[in-house]
Amino acid sequence: MGSVTHVATSTTHQPITVTQPVPASTHAYHPTTFSPVIPPSKGGDVSMVLPPEIGPAAAHAEGSGGLLGWVKGAVGSGGLLSKVAEKAKNSVDSMITTLDPQMREFLYSGGDVDVVVASDKEVKLSPVREAFQAVFGKATVSGLAAQATMIAAQPVGFAAGVKAAEERILALQSTGKLHPKQPIVAIENFLVEVEENKWYDVGVLMLKDPDREINLHTFTQLTPVPAAVVALAQEDTPNDYPLRWSGLAVTIGSLMASNLQVHHSEWHQALTGVSRREMLLIAAKVLAGLYKNSIGGNII
Repeated sequence: MGSVTHVATSTTHQPITVTQPVPASTHAYHPTTFSPVIPPSKGGDVSMVLPPEIGPAAAHAEGSGGLLGWVKGAVGSGGLLSKVAEKAKNSVDSMITTLDPQMREFLYSGGDVDVVVASDKEVKLSPVREAFQAVFGKATVSGLAAQATMIAAQPVGFAAGVKAAEERILALQSTGKLHPKQPIVAIENFLVEVEENKWYDVGVLMLKDPDREINLHTFTQLTPVPAAVVALAQEDTPNDYPLRWSGLAVTIGSLMASNLQVHHSEWHQALTGVSRREMLLIAAKVLAGLYKNSIGGNII
C-alpha cells in the first residue's frame, strides 16, 4: 500500500483594522482663510484667523455661551462694545457742543442738581453752568438778575466783597420767584489792597443751600490793578457817598475798560491774557466740588 504524504498547510490570517470615528470635538480646527488680491509672495501673511475662543468648537460647546456668550459679554456692563459705545457717545457730544456751544445746556441739563445764579449776565452764568455740569455730570443751572443795594458799587476789602455776594442772594430770595430752599450761587468782584498801593481785583463765589444748610464760598485768582486807576476811582467817589464805608462809587471794571478800550467784561483778558470767564470757571469747579462732597457728607 502506497504511503500517503500529508503536507501541512498553514493559514495566515491578515489583521483586520477597524477605523473608529473620531469625535467631532477632537477634529483639528482649520482657520478660515481668504484669497487676497495681492498674492502672499508679494506681501505679508494675509490669512484671517479667528481666535480659538470664538471658533466653531467654542461656538457649539455645551455649557458655554460660545460666540453668542462672547457678544453678550462684550455689550454687557463694562464690556468692550459698551466702552466703545460710551466713547462714541462722548465724541459725538463733544463734536455737537464744539459746533454749537449752546447745545451743551441741552445735553447736560437735568439730574438732581438745580442751581440758580444771582445774575443774568452770561460771563457769570456760563462758567457756573459748565463747572457744575462737569462735576455732577448733569445739572440745571439758570440765572436771575439780582443786585446788592446796601454795599458800594465797587466793594473794597474781603468783608465788603463777601457781604455784597450775600446781599445778592438775599435780594433774589426776597423776590418770591424761587422756592425758599432753592440753592443759589452769587458772584461779586471786589478790590483788595495787599500792600500799600498794591491793589488787586478778586472775585468771590458764594453758594447757599438752605435745605441742606450748606454755606460755601471760594475766590478767584487775584488780578493786579494799577494804583493810578484805583486813585482815579477814589477821586470820582464823592466824600458824602453814603456807602463809602464799604467801597467806591465807580467800578474798577469801567475804568479799566475805558483805559484799555475794551468792553468792561473783557478787561481781564486785555490786561493779563486770561479772561474773567476762565478765572470764574476754575473757581466755580472748586465750588461745585466742595458742594458735591458736602452733599455726600464728606465734609464735616
